[in-house]
Amino acid sequence: MTGLEIEMDLPERGVRLALSVAPGETCALIGPNGAGKSSVLESVIGVLASAAGQIRLDGRLLAGPGVRVPVHRRRVGWLAQRPLLFDHLDVRDNVAFGLVANGRPRQAARQRALEELRLVGAGDLAKRRPAQLSGGQAQRVAIARALAAEPDALLLDEPLAAIDVQGAAEIRQVLAERLQALKLPVLLVTHDLIDLWRLADRVVVLDGGRIVEQGSLAEVMRRPRNEFPASLGGRNLIAGRAAGGESLEAGGLMVHGLPDAPLRFGAQTLALIDPAAIAVHRQYPEGSPRNVWPAQVVSIEPRGDAARLVCAASGQSVIVDLTVAAVAELALAPGVPVWLSVKASQVLLYPR
Repeated sequence: MTGLEIEMDLPERGVRLALSVAPGETCALIGPNGAGKSSVLESVIGVLASAAGQIRLDGRLLAGPGVRVPVHRRRVGWLAQRPLLFDHLDVRDNVAFGLVANGRPRQAARQRALEELRLVGAGDLAKRRPAQLSGGQAQRVAIARALAAEPDALLLDEPLAAIDVQGAAEIRQVLAERLQALKLPVLLVTHDLIDLWRLADRVVVLDGGRIVEQGSLAEVMRRPRNEFPASLGGRNLIAGRAAGGESLEAGGLMVHGLPDAPLRFGAQTLALIDPAAIAVHRQYPEGSPRNVWPAQVVSIEPRGDAARLVCAASGQSVIVDLTVAAVAELALAPGVPVWLSVKASQVLLYPR
């Protein structure tokens, strides 16, 4: 296929995977720190050599047995958290720099730079120096620089992580519009759910240097099979083994819920629980919730008029969302013993 094709094996980093990204597709890589996301980007851009495998872009072999195309000849654009603009050049010449370095006549390169600056909404910044730019403006310029070189693929390494919320929303819109127009294969690394929703066509979950899950954002978030996308979506994911048709056991924790498919006794099973569905009690609760677990508060994180608790229950980490008023009423603090309860109807069980 055309587009970006990656087969890589990095024993020293524990990364081994195969991945293809079609023209016009933005593929997001997510996962915990050390999962292999940076290794993939560094291998594609050419600063990291893979022990085995190959990387192709539109049929061109960039890396493989006996072949390693230099970074500047790969035609791969890179946009990182920091704009990394040259302080001694104005905005126009920053954007034109890569073109001039690759042999484009200076006047033609400057004209192309002005065109791309206009397309990302930064045409009026052409004569400014980087020190005169806000964070959002500098990142617009960095986008223009990456795209002005007319790459055949684009790598986005948490490009909005260092920008304020309003600025990130504007840059996200700029990226979405330019990517839609250019139809490049794009690899996006992010920890932001909004980036995934706005930019990603496909989400690939990495863990331990392997692809453990992939699909559309809706598919991955609806039934996550890995703790990272579950935590990114703010939900509890408990892994265990089916202990019956409507329950699983995870260590000493018995979880009852509603299966969305038949569960085979002893098979690996997952339980997905919204933190807001879990109640916290100082005494064993009355009534008939099917799930009641003794636990201890580990931490409390204020979130406006709400609070997120992390509790330890039979070796499992369980997050709970409460109002600040409820935290005060229950006199909760790290180390306090509690009881957690949740209705079985609020727990989704499914095979791993």
